[in-house]
Amino acid sequence: MSAMMGARLDLAPFLLSPSPSPSRPSPALRLRTSSPAAAAARTRLLAPRAAAAAATAVSAKPAAAGPLSADRSVVRLGLPSKGRMAELTLSLLKSCQLSVRQLNPRQYTADIPQVPNLEVWFQRPTDIVRKLCSGDLDLGIVGYDIISEYAQGNDDLVIIHDALDFGHCRLSLAVPKEGIFDSVNTLEDLLNMPQWSEERPMRVVTGFGYVCSWDTMYRQSIRVIYAILIHFFCMKMGMADAIVDLVSSGTTLRENNLKEIEGGVILESQATLVASKKSLNRREGVLEISHEMLERLEAHLTASGKIMVTANMRGNSAEEVAERVLSQTSLCGLQGPTISPVYCTQDGNVAVDYYAINVVVPQKSLYKSIQQLRSIGGSGVLVSKLTYIFDEETPRWRKLLSELGM
Repeated sequence: MSAMMGARLDLAPFLLSPSPSPSRPSPALRLRTSSPAAAAARTRLLAPRAAAAAATAVSAKPAAAGPLSADRSVVRLGLPSKGRMAELTLSLLKSCQLSVRQLNPRQYTADIPQVPNLEVWFQRPTDIVRKLCSGDLDLGIVGYDIISEYAQGNDDLVIIHDALDFGHCRLSLAVPKEGIFDSVNTLEDLLNMPQWSEERPMRVVTGFGYVCSWDTMYRQSIRVIYAILIHFFCMKMGMADAIVDLVSSGTTLRENNLKEIEGGVILESQATLVASKKSLNRREGVLEISHEMLERLEAHLTASGKIMVTANMRGNSAEEVAERVLSQTSLCGLQGPTISPVYCTQDGNVAVDYYAINVVVPQKSLYKSIQQLRSIGGSGVLVSKLTYIFDEETPRWRKLLSELGM
């Protein structure tokens, strides 16, 4: 996830993460900044609100984790049922040789032939999270924003892979472009506006009542209004001063004459693979299927954006060629270049005049890598696309086992 410049609302460490904490009100919001003015803004933001006012905040209780269903032996995977997230999820799984087979497009269940005993359920993203919490699903692919809002700190959920590289968006604070907000461009500017007081708090409307409640945004001079789907109307009708909403390209904000402010990102999100701890520990096959899916996903995502470059180079020895290759910054590869002799016949004898070089490089650095190869005597350059790169063991698997106490 990209780092924000200047002040930033950083709630991600306190929401559900690959190491979730027990469900409870989030710790105090940390505002990353170094300027004295921003420090003053932080003090205003973190000042406790009166108990009577806090009582009006959204009540968010952790989703109850029901008992493990003893009568079910099949492992269930929840996938988004509609929209762009559904398309990208199926595309990623297909790229990992995990094609979903749906015999009837009207059915909400399917399977993955490569993984026996796995049943796919097509669900709304919010329902995926709820059914993971209730025990009706064992695994799911869903956005981190949905997990943060609807799991509500449930410590039974664990994120197996936190970066599937699609569904990118951010939960961000936005204000009108004009009027009293015309010169407001940062969180510091917003909090220092003289208009806000206990009697006239800044009204922030959002559809993320849990993420934006507790000790996160409900602070002195800030009042959170929870609304589903109609929050842009709240802005147009003058019922709210600012909005917290998901932003991807920013087009919707611009069309509604709104702007993001620097330091106003509350949460950054992308698709994740998440599981129920109870299922991982107690349901037969869930841990093994999780391992296979993680290995396939990790291998494909690691290979994404990388290519194999092969070239021939004259040299007296493999070591001499290796020294020349390693002198170039773009040719170091994963662990280093692979160099092997190229055999030819000279006067009836087998001889070695050339060495073949194989090196993995980022696709965006392809031309630079070819230039560097040529500069040290490389020729006959071949470029091959990579599909998978399997490591000895993925760090995410070791981390998962550690979280499960294994």
